[in-house]
Formats: sequence, C-alpha cells, structure tokens
Amino acid sequence: MRPVQVIAVSGGKGGVGKSNISVNLSIALAEMRRRVVLFDADLGLANIDVLLGLKATNTLADVLAGTHSLMDVLINGPSGIKIVPASSGVQRMAELSAAEHAGLINAFNELSDQVDVLVIDTAAGISDTVVSFVRAANEVIIVVCDEPSSITDAYALIKLLNKEYGMQRFRVIANMTRNAQEGTSMFNKLNTVCERFLDVTLQFVGQVPFDEEVRNAVRKQKALLEFAPSSKAAIAIRGLAQVVDKWPLPSGPSGRLEFFVERLLRAANDRY
Repeated sequence: MRPVQVIAVSGGKGGVGKSNISVNLSIALAEMRRRVVLFDADLGLANIDVLLGLKATNTLADVLAGTHSLMDVLINGPSGIKIVPASSGVQRMAELSAAEHAGLINAFNELSDQVDVLVIDTAAGISDTVVSFVRAANEVIIVVCDEPSSITDAYALIKLLNKEYGMQRFRVIANMTRNAQEGTSMFNKLNTVCERFLDVTLQFVGQVPFDEEVRNAVRKQKALLEFAPSSKAAIAIRGLAQVVDKWPLPSGPSGRLEFFVERLLRAANDRY
C-alpha cells in the first residue's frame, strides 16, 4: 500500500480562518490531481457545512456503530475532494471494543488505495480531541493571524505538544495578512518565543492575504477557489498547495493510513 500524507490543520484559537485554509488547500491539491480526503474533526458539521453548504446524512459515528462503511459516509466536495463528516469526537474512540477498533482500521484500509492526502480540520484550542488528531498526523500546520491572542494561543498548543508528547516540528501559515511583511513578522514573533523556551523547529509555509472574497464565498456557501478562483487569496492558497505537495511522504509502514488510525486510537486512549 502507498503511503498517505496526513496533514492536521490546527490553531490556538477560533477565528483565524483554519477551516477556510483546510477546505481550500484540499481543493488546490485536488486541482493538482491529488486524491484528497478532508476529515472534519470538529464536533458537528458546522465549519464544513457553513463553508460548502453540505448536509451529512451519516457520519463517522455510523462507521463506528457498524451500520455504514466509510465509503458510505463520504460526501463529494468541489474539485473531486471527499469529505468525512464530523462524528461525536475522539472520546468515543477511546471507548472502542477490540472488534470496533479492528473495524475502524479496516474502514480506513478500504480508503487507503484511493487517497493521496488526508487533510484533518481540527477544532480550535488545546482540547483532548485536537491533541489526539494532531499527534496522529504526519504533518502539522498551525494557522495564525495578526491578533496577540492568536500568537499566544498557538504557542500554548505548540508548548503542550512539545512538552507532553515530544513533538518537535511544526509548519506555520499566516492568514489574513495586510501586506507582504506581516506574515513574516507574525512567524518571527512565534518562532522567537518558541526558540527561547521550547525544543521545536518551526517552518514558515507562507501567507494568505486578507481578501473580501473570502467572506463573500462564505456567504454564498462556496469554497473560495470555486467562487473566486482568481482572487488574491485563492492564488496564494494555490501557491501554498505547491509547497505542501513537495513535502516528503512518510516512509515505511508507519506512513500507511491504518497506522494513522492506530496512532489516533492510541492518542485517544492516552488522553482519556
């Protein structure tokens, strides 16, 4: 089986545009002929529903219950992306029986030969659910914007993951920047405090400029890349996708999708 790039998109606080980045980065990668699954890892379908106007009949909870396969619950999104609707959260995964555990791994095995990239849109903050998904991913993107609380909350998340779980590498995207220098400045602020107090390496992926078309797309319940493909934010996200696409794939068996599920279940059990 081929390795799958599993990318968790997170951030210390709400309102930084994390879900917009997750959705449109997924679409941009799909436009590059990558087979992309977007996993809504927030509780409920609120974020993806608002952005794309989707309604989920079934969720991952139905897969856990054994009433549906993972293929049954996938929703079709723009540019051919597939979306796994949110379920009742990771706490349920910490309570799985051995048979349910095996069933969930088998469910993702069904998907493994049909996906190149799994993008996980986590909830905001440092909840147990967020930590479990981030720990299970191969790559972690932290989204920040130009608000003091965004930087401090992003630092809190990175500190928790580093101090308690030994995670050392994080990617950073600056969102809603007003000029070319602002994104670099945000990254430098976060990087300076991390270098001083933590044993981590931050890598700047790039920035997405503030763009009124993002708000207009949300109002229309369309993805930005579908609603305003030539907008400055859409162009920037396509540039980010080109960077992301060059990240090395995980090597060995640990890069396969069933091992992501194993790591997720292990992280969930550690936390609860």
